[in-house]
Amino acid sequence: MNEVIKKYPRLLHGGDYNPEQWLDSPQVLEEDVRLMKEAHVNCVSLGIFSWARLEPEEGEFHFGWLRRIIDRLYENGIYTILATPTGAMPHWMTAKYEEVRQMSPEGVRNLPGRRHNFCYTSPVMRKKMKKINHELSRHLGDHPGVILWHISNEYGGNGSDASCHCPCCQQAFREWLKEKYKTLDNLNHAWWTTFWSHTYTDWSQIHSPVPNGESSLHGLNLDWKRFVSHQIQDFCLEEIKAVLKYSVLPVTTNMMEYFKPLDYFRFAPQLSIISWDNYPEWHSQEDEINVAVRTAAWHTMMRSLKKAPFLMMESTPSIVNWKAVNTQKRPGLHELSSLQAIACGSNSVQYFQWRKSRGSAEKFHGAVVDHRNGSDTRVFREVSALGSRMEQISDTVYATCNRPKAALVFDWENWWAVEDIQGPRKEMGYTDTILAHFKPFWEMGIDVDFVNEDCGLEGYRLVAAPLNYLYKKGYAKKVKDYVEAGGCYVTTYFSGMVDETDLCILDKHPLEEVLGIRTEEMDAAPAHRTNSIRYEGKSYPTGCLREISHVVPGGGTQVLASYEADYYADFPALTRKNYGSGKAYYLACETEEGFLRDFYAALAEETGIRTEFTGSLPHGVTVSRREGAEAVWFVQNFNETETEINLPGSYARVPDGAPVKGRVTLKPFACLILKAAD
Repeated sequence: MNEVIKKYPRLLHGGDYNPEQWLDSPQVLEEDVRLMKEAHVNCVSLGIFSWARLEPEEGEFHFGWLRRIIDRLYENGIYTILATPTGAMPHWMTAKYEEVRQMSPEGVRNLPGRRHNFCYTSPVMRKKMKKINHELSRHLGDHPGVILWHISNEYGGNGSDASCHCPCCQQAFREWLKEKYKTLDNLNHAWWTTFWSHTYTDWSQIHSPVPNGESSLHGLNLDWKRFVSHQIQDFCLEEIKAVLKYSVLPVTTNMMEYFKPLDYFRFAPQLSIISWDNYPEWHSQEDEINVAVRTAAWHTMMRSLKKAPFLMMESTPSIVNWKAVNTQKRPGLHELSSLQAIACGSNSVQYFQWRKSRGSAEKFHGAVVDHRNGSDTRVFREVSALGSRMEQISDTVYATCNRPKAALVFDWENWWAVEDIQGPRKEMGYTDTILAHFKPFWEMGIDVDFVNEDCGLEGYRLVAAPLNYLYKKGYAKKVKDYVEAGGCYVTTYFSGMVDETDLCILDKHPLEEVLGIRTEEMDAAPAHRTNSIRYEGKSYPTGCLREISHVVPGGGTQVLASYEADYYADFPALTRKNYGSGKAYYLACETEEGFLRDFYAALAEETGIRTEFTGSLPHGVTVSRREGAEAVWFVQNFNETETEINLPGSYARVPDGAPVKGRVTLKPFACLILKAAD
């Protein structure tokens, strides 16, 4: 699990290093190594945007400069994560091979420029990718200082939805559909093309969904998203095969935050270790809590993809340069936000970028080394302090990982489908709903996993599936078996509505037997039509979405909460049914966080997933636990003020072993790392 990077099994600290921008300034390259050692950097990512330096003209390869950089770093105890350079194409390629450039939904071929501006289907692009990757692997894949392959960079990150609509992609899409559906009759039924008389009579009639063409067939829209994700995943797999021709190193690719176009659950199996780029919007709200929750959730997703430690491949030590307002991290927050990643399962803190570029788009993006002042900056000092602390905790933390007993269902295909519907509300807000259900666990200091509908549910005491609109084949039976065997399952309004082709499920809810409810209709109320539910003697406001449902007679379903107003007053809003050895809950309406906090607190008690910290954490403080030979707790204070906490037992501080117990005052943006007292 923790031995993927066998050459250097330590917490990694460093970041994207771009020496190709400074080859004419050898004094800068010499200074970089000195400053890296001062900042406790032990690993950098190289070559991410180096294609034009590595292959300045077609078939002309220059690897000497890169080898010299890797040699110098290795001689100074700094390892390399070596990237394939496909994140951006050289101009000689786009000039000679027009077909490698993406085509917009409007049918316009993109001009050269930007990043990932290439067609993932293009045979020419794939041929050129394989050639540069083969050569890179042959020259440097066995270097003792190289510990990991960094495959491309932020796949799909071209500023749009990652898709290409060129003739090559259209034909590949049709072939993909033929493989899936076999016949046009099957496809027409799955897409319900008799609607508006859009029945296909020849495969050549099918085109990707575009603004000036077909976009009303939700089955088409969903399959196009699947196809786009598949093509990029397949391109990544071909890159991996190319570098492994001459190398046996592990591979990763850096994923992005809440990136809708790519199904990362399908990406994960072909990677040795998961990595991602983390850029939270700190200081964008009155306090840091919601940003901390959102960030913790995606760290959790990255860990969950392989149920193993991951790498935070990019983050900023200070600011970014692409938001409306690019606020600096306040003193202390850099260390806390970095340790948050480790608390959630990361085995690295890496930055973009090591040294600020002198020109072009990211010259004012945050970096460890600024344009001026060398190491004499607040940012550099904070990075150095964090690097020192990571060195001290690495032996204790590295071989551990979070082991949750609860899970939330997050499924990309469900995300695509539920946000494409023309239903009760224009903005269904799938990720916002997931975060609303994640937040109570964060507040209680209870780690969770994310699973999709293809994952096994065994081993979890509690599984929650909010807004689980689309049910894949076999999912309902999986849930039924899980509950029957003793699991606790929670689902909500607008779940079990359609099958995997986005056709409405007729007759009854697929889990009616398990849930003991019959859903009838949905009310999407405007803001002035308020309502509330009564639960455990308290009244809680509802949100916009309120489902009218009924208890199935004779099934033993208990009504735990009811609506308090409108024509459906006293109708069930929350139900529970014992099924087999387990229990199933159905929440029929959108609620505010106060209800979810109380509801999940009760379930945490009921299912035994509470931790020793649950119930004692003040506002803004959370705890994550990594387990291995011994458990390690990360007590994180996201308040900008000192905060007191009562520790539930006796602990030893990591790394010095100092005893810690009772009432402790956490400094602003502090992270206290603990293990059990001897």
